[in-house]
Amino acid sequence: MKVGLLTREYPPDVYGGAGVHVEFLARELRALTDLEVHCWAGSEDSAPARDEGVVRHRAAAGLDGANDALRTFSVDLSMAAALDGRELVHSHTWYANLAGHVAKLLHGIPHVVTAHSLEPLRPWKAEQLGGGYALSGWAERTAIEAADAVVAVSRGMRDDILTCYPALDPARVRVIHNGIDTRLYRPDQGTAVLERIGLDPERPFVLFVGRITRQKGVPHLLRAARALDPDAQLVLCAGAPDTPEIGREFRELVEELGRTRDGVHWIPEMLPRPEVIQLLTHATVFVCPSVYEPLGIVNLEAMACGTAVVASAVGGIPEVVDDGGTGLLVPYDERHPEAFESGLTEALNRVLDEPESAARMGAAGRERAVRDFGWDQVARRTFELYEELLK
Repeated sequence: MKVGLLTREYPPDVYGGAGVHVEFLARELRALTDLEVHCWAGSEDSAPARDEGVVRHRAAAGLDGANDALRTFSVDLSMAAALDGRELVHSHTWYANLAGHVAKLLHGIPHVVTAHSLEPLRPWKAEQLGGGYALSGWAERTAIEAADAVVAVSRGMRDDILTCYPALDPARVRVIHNGIDTRLYRPDQGTAVLERIGLDPERPFVLFVGRITRQKGVPHLLRAARALDPDAQLVLCAGAPDTPEIGREFRELVEELGRTRDGVHWIPEMLPRPEVIQLLTHATVFVCPSVYEPLGIVNLEAMACGTAVVASAVGGIPEVVDDGGTGLLVPYDERHPEAFESGLTEALNRVLDEPESAARMGAAGRERAVRDFGWDQVARRTFELYEELLK
C-alpha cells in the first residue's frame, strides 16, 4: 500500500501537537505501509528534496512576501504534483488539506483528513492571517466535505466537525485518539535542566509548555498566577507567538507578574524534547489553560512523565484527563473569563497544597497513558481505515 502523508510540520521542524502526531504516526505506519511523507521545507532546505521517504516542499519563489495562505497553497500544489503513484493520501491541518484534495482529484485516489483543529473555531487566527483566514477556512471546508474519511482525534472533536460542517456524512467521520510514546516520555530524575534555569529545588513549581497563542489561553494563566501560592514557582516554556500583538501582551503580563512575586521563569525558545521531559518529570503540576483543544497531546506527555495535570474542560481534554483521578479540570466559558481564571488558581493551589494527592494523580496518569494511548494502537486503527477505503 503506497501512502502519501501530508503535513506542514515534520522533524526537525515540529512546533505543535499536529507535528508531534504526524512524527509518531509516520514512525509506526512505516512498518505497515510504503509511506512517503510530504512536508514543508526548513529554511536550509531546497525543494522539492527527497530523503529517505521524506519530500520537503517550498512555497513558490514568486510569492515571497505574499499572504501566508497563498504561500501555503503553492506548497500544496507542489505536494499534489509529487504524489503521482501513491494509492492514498492522508493530510493533516489546513496547511496540507488542499494538497490532499487536489491529489484526490488529479490522481483519482482516496483522501483521508485528520482534523487536529477547525478554522471556524479559531477566529483569533484572523489576527495572524488577515484575509488569508477566509482562504484557510475555504481550504479546510473544501477538503473535509469531499474527503473519503475524516479522522477526529477525540469524540468532542467529532461533534465539532459535524457541527461546523453539517454537509459531511457522519458515517465518514471516525474517532482515533492521539497517542503518546511512553518509552520516550517517561520520568527523568536528572536535574541538569532545572539547575540551568535556576529553579529552587526546595520549592514546588507549576509548568506550562506551549506556543503563545489565543488558543492556548496563556494570558488567562498569567492572570490566574497572581493569586498562586507564593511558595510556588512558575515555569513558562512558551515561544513562537502567533502575532506581535499576542507576543507583546504575553511579555507585559510576565513582567507585571514578576514585579509582584519571585520564581517566575520564562523560557522563550522551544526546548529539546529531553529537556522538556525532565521539566515535566519534576513539575508538581502541569497546567493546560487552553480555550480550544481538540485533544491536547501535551497533557498526555505530562501524564506519561508521572505529573498531575490541571487543564481546562474543553474539547477532547476530558477524554484524556480524568477529573479527580489524573488531574483536575476547570470549566471554561468565554463569557466569564474571570471565573475561569479564578478556577485555575483554585485548582492549581489545591494540587500544590496536597503533594501526596498530586503524586497519586501523577502515578495514575502514567498508568493511563501506558494503557490507553499507545501509538501502535493509533497506527493500527489508521491502517485499518486505509484498507477499508482501498477495498
